[in-house]
Formats: sequence, structure tokens, C-alpha cells
Amino acid sequence: MITGQILRDAMISASNNLGNQRQRVDSLNVFPVPDGDTGTNMSMTIGAAAQELTGMEDSAGLYDVAHTAASALLRGARGNSGVITSLLFRGFSKGLKGKDTAGAEEIVSALEIGVKAAYKAVMKPTEGTMLTVARLSAEAAREHYTPGMTVPELWDIVVREADAALRKTPELLPVLKKAGVVDAGGQGLLLIYQGMKSVFDGQGIIPSAEARTGETAQAGVDAAGELELEDLTYPYCTEFIIHKEDKNADSLPLRAYLESIGDSAVVVDDDEIIKCHVHTNNPGLAIQKALEFGMLGKIKIDNMWIQHDVKKKAVTAKARNKVAVDPDQPNGFVAVAAGDGVRQLFLDLGVHQVVSGGQTMNPSTDDILQAAEATPCQTVYVLPNNKNIIMAAEQAAKLCKSRDIKVIPTRTIPQGLSAMLAFEEGREPSENVLEMTKAADRVGTGQITFAARDSDYDGYKIKEGELLGLENGRVSFTERDLKKAAVKLTKALLKKDSSFVTIIWGADVTEEQAADLETAVREKLPDHVDLAFVNGGQPVYYLIISVE
Repeated sequence: MITGQILRDAMISASNNLGNQRQRVDSLNVFPVPDGDTGTNMSMTIGAAAQELTGMEDSAGLYDVAHTAASALLRGARGNSGVITSLLFRGFSKGLKGKDTAGAEEIVSALEIGVKAAYKAVMKPTEGTMLTVARLSAEAAREHYTPGMTVPELWDIVVREADAALRKTPELLPVLKKAGVVDAGGQGLLLIYQGMKSVFDGQGIIPSAEARTGETAQAGVDAAGELELEDLTYPYCTEFIIHKEDKNADSLPLRAYLESIGDSAVVVDDDEIIKCHVHTNNPGLAIQKALEFGMLGKIKIDNMWIQHDVKKKAVTAKARNKVAVDPDQPNGFVAVAAGDGVRQLFLDLGVHQVVSGGQTMNPSTDDILQAAEATPCQTVYVLPNNKNIIMAAEQAAKLCKSRDIKVIPTRTIPQGLSAMLAFEEGREPSENVLEMTKAADRVGTGQITFAARDSDYDGYKIKEGELLGLENGRVSFTERDLKKAAVKLTKALLKKDSSFVTIIWGADVTEEQAADLETAVREKLPDHVDLAFVNGGQPVYYLIISVE
């Protein structure tokens, strides 16, 4: 039988196990662009539960522990993988309702309820993902369960079958097979189950690697484990290796440049490679400079604000507190965006709260919920502006009791801006949802970013550091020259009836580059097409292109 104390320790162990191997899970992501990363999102999601459980007494009942964990998971869920993880454990919690202890039979039922909850929440479940791993391991637990079986014996089956299901994922998803990897979310779920197994088997909580090595001392973390905001000037921890084109090349100019755009710069070289590390606001600038010395490999960019959950501490007091609904303001808006310029675009269109986030920075369910509750309106329209944030927004809508949250499933910044323009005061909320969604779907979106890893994806042989042209979310081409990429992608998005192009340039583009890019694109546009060039200041994407 397991008690509340055992489940509490099992969840903490699961969090530590996944956190220790987060980067390995991140590396399984098939799509080569920098993103929130599955391992990071799942680790932060279950980490929210572990943090909440740490303060619970040994005497806490089993359901109290399960319910506390489920609530923290749901509010802390980041990205689609984090939301699915939270739903699995929310169902698991329901299966233990009213129980102070549970045996193997109750655990089997709880697993089954969790799988049903997760599948029900996903509009189009895809097999070959973490859903498959959860389902097959739960089905095996039911099939092999026998009266008198202990929880450790049952959990051995769960872990064994989850591992077997994970190894099958490449056969179910061709994109995984082509990339030669298993599903990242499934791997994360297996690590969670393995972390729980350590406690169920009586081997204790798997220790956190940070606790063992003192990694939390990096980036201004004090002895109490809290990140000091004033010490974290540059949030992007950027690392890469340069394969030298010239073995006699002097790395001192590169070191000087990295020190000029950030801090904690480390440059070590030998005859063949240069290993670089820097904390900066503009990782793209570091990468562009490094390309002058040779081809790049092992690029890794971590957002330390997210890693240490500082963002919650930086949320304004207004966003933390619920405000009363103002009957004179029936409609409010929350948008997710990154970059001062992009943020201002949404504010200018009437958005009340802008949640900091996007690619590489997936906000939690609770972040979105807090922003909605800080909006003094009965109906709040939420614009996620990223496909990996939509599920978290939908969960926030379900949790909110004081307002009616309507999620417009915008997948890009241009879609969000167009949705805002389509809103009309006086229409019924359901009609506004329909028209705003239609407007978003009519927008063609282009994005130019860099490849975070080598990849054989969607017919393209992609190398780390190359520029990627994304057309409506799909890789359209690779390029080395930003100007050529901008012109090529804009022309690809144009249609016969296109009349307006907006290009939002990011934090890694200088004003001089922006002016040059604007001239180059304008020269290639038909006379009847207007062009707006806007400083968005967004990370990750050099350019975001909207064609209407």
C-alpha cells in the first residue's frame, strides 16, 4: 500500500529525475528551431508540483497529496507536453479520491482515469506521442494485474511497458523514425515514472543534480536558492562549438566581441575547435559573429529567467491580484508576446494584459490565468500566439471562475494582431470568437530564425546555425544570408490579392540591418502592395512577416 508520504516523495523524486535529464529530453525535439523544449516544459510543470509538495507533512492523506500535486501541475503547466502531464495526474488524483492509502488495484484504476482525461482534452490525439506511452503502460497494468499484487510489482510493469511503448514511437510517427529519435514527451513521462519507482521500491528520492553539484549557484542564485534579479542582466545562456576554417585563427577578437554583448564570456580553443559560452540578450549576434570563424556545432541556448522561474517574481502587482469586474468594460483582452515592440503593438490595439512569452518562453497556465483575472472585464479573449501555448490557455479558461475566458487559437503574432483587428464591440462573444478566428486563419505568416541543431526534417538537410525560412509554420528553405532570406520568404507568401505586408524585426537585428532589409524587400514588392517595417524586439525570430 502507498500512503500520502510515499506519493509525495515519489512525485518529488520524479521531478528530480526529469530535471536531471531535462537537456537529454530537449535534444529529442525533431523540429530544428529553438523552442520551449519538451524536457524544459515538462520539468518546470512537475517542478511546480514538487515545490508545493515539499511543505506537506508526512501525515498528509493520500488524496490530499494527489490533489495538491494535480492542482499545482495544472497551474504550472507549460507547453502542450506540460498540459498533458498535468491532465494525466489530474485524472490519477480523481482515481484516489477519498483514499488515505491505495494498493495496486486502485493505482491501476487511477492510471486509467488519467489516460482518459488526457485523451479527452486533446482534440486530435496523435499516436506515437506521450499519450501512447501513457495509454499502453496503463493498459498493460490492467492486463497484468492480479489480486494480491503489490504496488512496486505493479509499477515495475508500468515502467517496463512505458519503456517498450516509447521504443515503438518511431514506428508510429515517421518523422521520429527519420530523425532517429523517440518521442520527447514519451521520454519525459518515462523519466517521471522511473523517478516514482525509486520511492515505491524503497530506494528513496532520487536527488536533484543541482543539489549534488551546486549548479544553482550559477546566474546569481543565492545560498537560499533564490535568483537575484539584479545579478541577471543577460538572460540567454548561449553555448556552441566552432569548427575552425583556419586553424591559425586568433580567437581573441571573438572573445572581445562576446564580452561586448554580454557577460560570463568563456572562449577556449585548440587547433580544430573553439568552445564558446556567453550570457547575452542577443544570442543570434553571438552566433552570427561565430560563423565568421567556421561551421557551428552543439548550439545550446537556455533562457535563465525561465529556468529559475524568475518571471513569476517579475510579474507586476497588478497581474498578481484579481481585480473586480467593471460593468462598463464588458470585453477584455490578454495576449502572449515577447519583445517590447510587439508588446506595444498589442497594447495599441486595446489589449489589457500582455503575458511575456512565446517561442522558448512558454508561460504557465497560472500566468495566463493571473493576467485574465487582472483584466476588469466579464469576457476576456486570450490570444496565445503560439501553437504550444494554446492548451495552457484552454486550461486557464477552465480554471477561471470569475470571468468568461474565450481562447482564440492564434498560432503566430500576425494571427493575434489580425484577430484583434477583427473584434467588434457589441457583437455576441460567440460571434466575435468566430470572426476573430477566421481573420487569424486568413493571415499568411513567415518567420526567419536559426537552426538550433542538425536535422533531417521535412525533406531538408539542416545544419546548426543556418537560417530557416518558415512559411506558415513549415520549413520552406534554408539560407545563410538574412537579406536573401527576407526577400525570398516575403515573395513566397505573396498572393495575387495581397495588399499589405508587415515585417517585424527582432532583437538580433540592428537598426542598420533593418534599414537595409526594408530597402531590399521594398524593391521586390509589386507597386500595389504596402510595406510596414516595425521594430518588435522579439527574441529567437530575426523577422516575423505578415501578408494580408
